[in-house]
Amino acid sequence: MTLQSAEAAVERMRLRHAMVCASNQNRSMEAHSLLQKQGLDVSSYGTGAHVKLPGPSIREPNVYTFGTPYRLMFDDLKRKDPELYKRNGLLQMLKRNLGVKDAPQRWQDNAADGAFDVVFTFEERVFDMVIEDLENREQRLMKSVLVINLDVKDSHGEAANGAKLVLDLCRKLEAAESWEDEIDEIIRQFEKQHRRRLIYTISFY
Repeated sequence: MTLQSAEAAVERMRLRHAMVCASNQNRSMEAHSLLQKQGLDVSSYGTGAHVKLPGPSIREPNVYTFGTPYRLMFDDLKRKDPELYKRNGLLQMLKRNLGVKDAPQRWQDNAADGAFDVVFTFEERVFDMVIEDLENREQRLMKSVLVINLDVKDSHGEAANGAKLVLDLCRKLEAAESWEDEIDEIIRQFEKQHRRRLIYTISFY
């Protein structure tokens, strides 16, 4: 490989990835953490109106605004019931999160972050919200963005498994000469290999 072709390959690999779930806490942050450790360009977001974490009962969730630091959430839950939130994994999850970035961010407010090449969502409802938001934006750039949904149950174990699948697919996309031309075959091979169904579309900024 010549120096020129090597530089072109490196340039081709620099896709910008976004991981999106409802609250930017578990699934999107697990994937963000893993991809970041692997050196990929990655950000993460939530699409909900508020950040919700499980509480002592279904009717008593812990609710925060986007932008509330993970550290403050960690301290708040530790003060409320350290045994409960250690047992259900929330303290460990928040400790992981605060090592990745300061606070959860809302997808609908990320316009200042610029355009992404690939956006992953982890449930169809979030996928629909991302598509709706992209379609309602002023399409100043007309830059294509691949939006993929991989259904992942909102549990710590499934989030870890989902993150590994996302990393595998991101590597396949980055290895492609042109993901726009190869996406159907890349998805077909991924679904066959992992026996997981994906929903995907190409939208625009």
